[in-house]
Amino acid sequence: MNKGELVSAIAEKSGLSKVASEKALNGIMSAIKGSLKKGQKVGLVGYGSFNVVKRAARTGRNPQTGKEIKIAAKKVVKFKPGAKLKV
Repeated sequence: MNKGELVSAIAEKSGLSKVASEKALNGIMSAIKGSLKKGQKVGLVGYGSFNVVKRAARTGRNPQTGKEIKIAAKKVVKFKPGAKLKV
């Protein structure tokens, strides 16, 4: 499912227009992103939780040449699904 299909599904299930559904989805995504940038954990009961973790620097390998390369440390978002989301 892509963003357009998700907007259509939200509109169908909520009775909102597609424009209003897209604004709502964009607002939710923006709020989640803002909280994660501040280092806060975002938990949606029954759905799951998002949090930021630091990935350590490591050594990788270029698949074309086989030469070792250094991969810098960075922060990444992790998602842990809730019990109701599991299929």
